[in-house]
Amino acid sequence: MSRHVAIVTDSTAYLPPRTMERHGIIAVPLTVVLGDQALEEGTEISARSLAQALQKRRPVTTSRPSPQLFAETYRKVAESGATAIVSLHLSAEFSGTYDAAVLAAREAPVPVRVVDTGMVAMALGFCALAAAETAEAGDTVDEAVTAAEKRASGTSAYFYVDTLDYLRRGGRIGAAQALFGSALAVKPLLQLDGGRIELLEKVRTASKAIARLEEIAADRAADAQVDIAVHHLAAPDRAAALADRLRARMPGIADLHVSEVGAVIGAHTGPGLLGVVVSPR
Repeated sequence: MSRHVAIVTDSTAYLPPRTMERHGIIAVPLTVVLGDQALEEGTEISARSLAQALQKRRPVTTSRPSPQLFAETYRKVAESGATAIVSLHLSAEFSGTYDAAVLAAREAPVPVRVVDTGMVAMALGFCALAAAETAEAGDTVDEAVTAAEKRASGTSAYFYVDTLDYLRRGGRIGAAQALFGSALAVKPLLQLDGGRIELLEKVRTASKAIARLEEIAADRAADAQVDIAVHHLAAPDRAAALADRLRARMPGIADLHVSEVGAVIGAHTGPGLLGVVVSPR
C-alpha cells in the first residue's frame, strides 16, 4: 500500500470491487446466519441466495464482525506499510460493528480512527471513497476523517420496501413502528435520519411509491454535482428503469451506480427493496 493513511470499511458499504481495488479500500465482512450456517457477506452468501431464503421464510439473522477480525485486519494493513488507519462503518444504530472496531483499535499496531458514519450501503461507500481520495492526495488522518464526515452530512438515502415485516423482525424501524398495523394497506417510503430508519411518507401503491422516490431524489440533487447509487434486492428491472429516469432528469450526476444490496441489508429489507442514495460532491 503506497499511502500512509489506509481506509477500512465494512461489507455493507457495497462499493464496486474495482473501485475498492483502485483505492486500496479494505472491507471487513459482516455475517449472515442462515439456519445454522454462519456465512460471510460478499464471499459465502450472495444476494440471490439470501432473497431465495427469505422468500421461503427460512430464518435469517445477521451479526457484526468480531473484534478479533478487526484486529487481524488492522494488523495486516499496518504490515503493508500504513502508518495510520481510518475505519469507517455503518450506523451504530443498526449494528455493533462500530463497537467491535473501537475495541480492536485500542490494540492496533498503528493509530486507528474509527468513525460511525450514520450511513449504510453506498451512503457509507461514498464516505469511504471520500476518505480514500483525501488520503491519496497525501493529507492527514484528520483531513481524511473530515472528508468522510462532510460527505456523510450531505448524503441522503431514501428507500422503498414492499413490506415492513423484515424491518420489524430485525427491530430496525424506529419511528416507522407506527405503520405496523397498516403495513399491508400502504407502501412506505423510508429514509436514513440520524443514523436511524425513519418513515418519510406513506403511499398507496408500489408504482406511486417508486415515482415519489424518483421525485424526492431529483429534488434533493437539484443543480448540484452529485453521485447517485440505486440499490435493489431481487428487483433489477425496477432499479435499471429508475436509474435511467434519474439520469435523464438530473444533469448534475457525476457517477451513477446501480447494484444489488448484499445479504446483510437484504436480510432486513426483504426482496423488492429499491433505494436511492444522493451524495453531493
